Amino acid sequence: MEWYLVQSKPRQEHVAALNVQRLGVESFCPRIKQSKIVRWKKQVVIETLFPGYLFALFDRGSQFRTVNFALGVARVITFGGVPARVDEEIINSIKTRIHDSWVNVEPKASFKSGQKLQITEGPFCGLEAVFEQQLSGTQRVALLLQAVSYHARVIIERRHVSAC
Repeated sequence: MEWYLVQSKPRQEHVAALNVQRLGVESFCPRIKQSKIVRWKKQVVIETLFPGYLFALFDRGSQFRTVNFALGVARVITFGGVPARVDEEIINSIKTRIHDSWVNVEPKASFKSGQKLQITEGPFCGLEAVFEQQLSGTQRVALLLQAVSYHARVIIERRHVSAC
């Protein structure tokens, strides 16, 4: 059995994860605590680390259709018709580091598109990435990570990256 990347329907990550688990497949949908300003008040909220995505541990041959058609799942991500396998080390790294993720709402200096960055905190600590864009209205940035044989786009807190 391998870990695979699954895209959920909009804002249904946890519905998809729950339904995949009900079908006998282990799922992982990491969440983080964030300080946010909601209605002019600073509050702590819990959000999905990868909005629109979750991970599922299943046998590609016998359980692919089960996961792909589970309630809340949009599709299992594939590259060239082959499901996108996620290395178990990455899943374990996220699991061990996710429990203590906090975000400051102070703005930081902006990065330039294509700039190489070092991730300094959180589940991807120590990895290098390429800055893609600042997400409007949030303290998150989109980065490109190179893992195995493809590039992955991740959304991460601005305070968790620094220039190389």
